[in-house]
Amino acid sequence: MIRHMILPLLLIVACCTPTHAADSLRLGNERPELYLPLLQGKKVGLLSNHTGIDRDSVHTLDKLLAAGVNVTTLFSPEHGFRGDADAGQKVASATDSRTGLPVVSLYGAKSLPLAASVADSVDVFVVDLQDVGLRFYTYYITMLRLMEEAAREGKEFVVLDRPNPLGMTVDGPVLDMSLKSGVGALPIPVVHGMTMGELARMIVGEGWMKPSAKPLALTVIPMEGYIHATRFRLLNRPSPNLKSMHAVYLYPSTCLFEGTVMSLGRGTEHPFEIYGHPAMRTGSYRFTPQSMPGAKNPPLLGKRCRGRDLRSMPDDGIIAEGLTLEYVIDAYRNMPRGQKFFTSFFDLLIGDRTIRRQIESGKSAAEIKASWQGEVERFRQQRAKYLLYK
Repeated sequence: MIRHMILPLLLIVACCTPTHAADSLRLGNERPELYLPLLQGKKVGLLSNHTGIDRDSVHTLDKLLAAGVNVTTLFSPEHGFRGDADAGQKVASATDSRTGLPVVSLYGAKSLPLAASVADSVDVFVVDLQDVGLRFYTYYITMLRLMEEAAREGKEFVVLDRPNPLGMTVDGPVLDMSLKSGVGALPIPVVHGMTMGELARMIVGEGWMKPSAKPLALTVIPMEGYIHATRFRLLNRPSPNLKSMHAVYLYPSTCLFEGTVMSLGRGTEHPFEIYGHPAMRTGSYRFTPQSMPGAKNPPLLGKRCRGRDLRSMPDDGIIAEGLTLEYVIDAYRNMPRGQKFFTSFFDLLIGDRTIRRQIESGKSAAEIKASWQGEVERFRQQRAKYLLYK
């Protein structure tokens, strides 16, 4: 049984509070002495969004332009270059209103391969994105696709590295590649524990890119003062519905509700920290999803939901647990018999066809977690030579 305490909470804006475990930490974009020599005299394409800032809230684009770097093209992932689009919302290529530079959206099946005119406008691609460290978070997939384009076109590729807020954890089944999709592109666990720079090194080293006549010229600008255990508080929201660090820590487990009929709180002030459904039999928490910025048409819009409030759970306990199926199992067992619960999206998110069947057969969260521990350990050994940080 899950224990819940409903407490009055102050509005949490933790993702916007720049507090870090180590004052000596320097992000990749805070080390111009390393990356500017690689860019001078070249045409630069920047893949970034609203998360590409330093701890003084200066965007990498502005830093490059101020240093005289010839930035010719901007590339955007899911949520757009300024980070205000809904999850999954199609974002068209456009012009950046603040700089007048062209923005090429890389989120969507028709965005690649790059048009010849776009490829010719770039000598070196630079990536500065704050990832969340999950296999189903799409930023690394956008980076992967751009890496493939860079290799095909013979372009240089530079990653300005950032912390993984879940970098202390490796958990979840390794992706069954027959389930490869827009929310899972590599044979890695749900929670992989790697930074974007480390993952880029592994992509190259393991041959996970599409075949190319030329090897990718990859350079990672590493952070200084970072280890995987660093408790890094994100500088801003990596996407509109990840509104607090508490939500980020719960995200590996509660995002799985996207593959069910449940609401995980989109359309409320606490997405990924609550869950429920109008037909759920137990649960003392009530909420009603509403249309709002970042969740214009959330699941169960306008429906009064009964469920659970996870906001009082301590961060340390959530991190120690890693990916847990406890919440999904709780919801599954408290929905009416015969009520459709899982959608086909669940298998894509968890990356394994057996997990849903194990839940349906009555196995506990601990029993199911044990089923993937062997592949997690093999992945840890496989990734070891690509890690840049202790």
